[in-house]
Formats: sequence, C-alpha cells, structure tokens
Amino acid sequence: MVNRPAVQLKLVDADGLYYSWRWEHDLGAIQNVMVEEGRVRPALDALAEALPTPLPGETVEQALERSLTGPLVDRDREAGLATALARSLIPYRLAQEMNALLEQGLRPHVRIQPSLSTAQVPWEALRVDEGERFVANADLSVLPPATVRNSPARRRSEWRPDGPVVAVLDPKVPGAGRDLGSVLGEVEAGSPLAKLAEGLGSRLIPAGDPFRRSDVDRDAIEPLLATAARFLYVGHVTIAEHGLDARLHLSCGPGTTGRAAVVNGHRPLTAADLLLGHRPGAPQGWAMPDRVALIACESGGEVRFAEPVGLVAAALHAGARYVTATRWTLPTDEGLRRFAGLPPLLAEAVAAVDAAHDAPDPVAALNAWQRTKAAAWEAQGRPEDNPVVWAALATAFG
Repeated sequence: MVNRPAVQLKLVDADGLYYSWRWEHDLGAIQNVMVEEGRVRPALDALAEALPTPLPGETVEQALERSLTGPLVDRDREAGLATALARSLIPYRLAQEMNALLEQGLRPHVRIQPSLSTAQVPWEALRVDEGERFVANADLSVLPPATVRNSPARRRSEWRPDGPVVAVLDPKVPGAGRDLGSVLGEVEAGSPLAKLAEGLGSRLIPAGDPFRRSDVDRDAIEPLLATAARFLYVGHVTIAEHGLDARLHLSCGPGTTGRAAVVNGHRPLTAADLLLGHRPGAPQGWAMPDRVALIACESGGEVRFAEPVGLVAAALHAGARYVTATRWTLPTDEGLRRFAGLPPLLAEAVAAVDAAHDAPDPVAALNAWQRTKAAAWEAQGRPEDNPVVWAALATAFG
C-alpha cells in the first residue's frame, strides 16, 4: 500500500446516523458526529429506488427495468442523486480535514466501514463539487470490521506478483435455469475478455479455456486456491437470510458436500463453507490467496446484515488482504441491452478489476479506472460510462 494519509471512517445506525473517524497517523484522536435520520433518509431512499437490487415485492426483472430506465443511466438525474448523497453523507468536518491535505498535495485514502443503511452507497461516485466525484480527490476502500481484521485465527497469504491466478469465469451451473445462466455471453476471439485470458498465460489455472467450464467445482478449486496468488470469479452470487449463507455458484453437482442444500441439481458454496470447511467429518476452512475478486450480484452484500460476515469476510479470514466485490445486483450485458438498449459494460469492468489486482496497490488502481469512468460520464454522458456497473465495485482492504 502506498504511504499516504489514511482515515478510518465508521458509520453506525441508531436514532440517527453516527460517524466516527480517526487518521491512522494519529489513532488516538477520534472524532464523532451524529446526523439526524431526516437529513440522510431522503437521499438513501432515492438511491434504493435507483439501484437494480430488487425492492420488497419486486422480481429481478422488475428491478432491472426500474433501475435501467432511472437516474443511474441519465447524467443529469444521476448527478442530482450523487450530489444529494454527498451533501447528506459526508461530514463537513471530515471534508475540511481532507481539503487541508489536498492543499498540501496529499491524496488521502478513506477506509469506510458502512452501516446497514449505507451499505450500498457508491462512495466513489458521490458528487462532492460541480463536475467532481469523491474518487477524484481520494482513494476509497471498504474497512472490514475489527473482528475480521484482527482475528487471531486469520490467515495471511503472501503476495506473489507472478503467481498463479485461479480464474473461474462464468462457470456452468448444473441444473441452472435462466436466473443462473451465462453472465458474460459468448466470448469471441480477440475480445477484451479473450485477451484477458491470453494475458494471464501460464499463470492461468485451471489450464485451458476459462470460460463456461463445467468442471470448476469446490473440490477442484479449493486446492488450487491454497497455492495461488489471485482468485478471479465472475458469475452468480445469491444472498439468503444471513451473510454466512451467501452463496457462490460453481459447477458443483448434487454429489458435492457442503452446508447448503441441493437446489435444482447443484449445491451452492456458502460463506460458511469457506470459513468452516465443506467436507463432513474433519471440517477445515479454506485458504485464500492475497487477492480475491468476486464479480457477481451483491457479492459484497453482507454489510446489509446485522452480523456482517459473508463471502468478503470469509475470504479475508482465509488469507486474502484485498477483496473486490459488488454492492448491488449487477445487470448482465443481455439485461443492459434488453431493458435499456445499453452497450455491454461487464467485460470492461472485469478487465479493470483483473488489472487492478495485478497492481502493487489494487485499491488505487481500481479507483483510477473508476475516476476515468466518472470523468467521462460527467463530461459526455455516454451510455457506456454510466455508473450502474463501475460504481458497484468496491475493494475491502485490511
């Protein structure tokens, strides 16, 4: 991690929204403020109405249609929402402290531990000034809970820049219906995704074509991850009633073992499986590489639960230092085309995350791409730069 001023910002929901922050170069100087719920609730409600995550009573298709015809794909309306969120959520005193650093030529790193109500806030996209997003002036990451960061049982994997990359890209899910079908569609030769796979070369494991494989089940990838440098997953994640039941969908048939029941011919891999092991008799948690990317619907959605332990926390506990995941439901390229006539967006995001995870500082690298997308969206409002996908991504670091 590049040496730069870093602030830990923690949010807690009570009778209002409570903020606590401290700069890592002066951990004893803690500041606290409370913002009344009435000041933040309208902006948070407007955000929920704009996101593709289903609202109570909605189907996934209804949510996609609502979101992909709403503020996030209209530059002027999105700018209004992002401005309202910034004014409601960024404490004035913290903004002053950050501005003082910027005047000294120092770019701060803001490490945010969100509350339940702010779990899906796209902090990078908040419009802090006319034409200027938060990510233009700061690097931003997710601060994992102290119980995860400082757990005595937490593993620490070594970072090896040239080490193997376990790439599970759009795996075939046995018995999958439309809801768990392909997220990437056909990957043509010479396309950005094909070039991504080619660029990994001999680092790519399992060897061969990484797309739409039917042999990447839990028993195949668990030993590979134990000796890998990175894990890149693009596919489906589903969230249940609690974070430990967050489910990664691989090519696991009904004969595999684990803590989730078989669903339509396959057994999902849960966060509990990663933490506690998926084999009966002699349970042992998984080992994860230093860098993990989970590009799937609400893969980082555990912060929406009272006990924020899900796939991200499990990966961190198992050895990861950086975990990139998503805050909300990601529309597939087919969904973007079908509901809003939008161009493909997912491949560029996958490539950006892949490149960021090979960089010395994955947080800064991913933020740099998001900064480019934000500036282009502000300047031109092109459909391919809208924040539906790029603002969903966040990296937990700790």
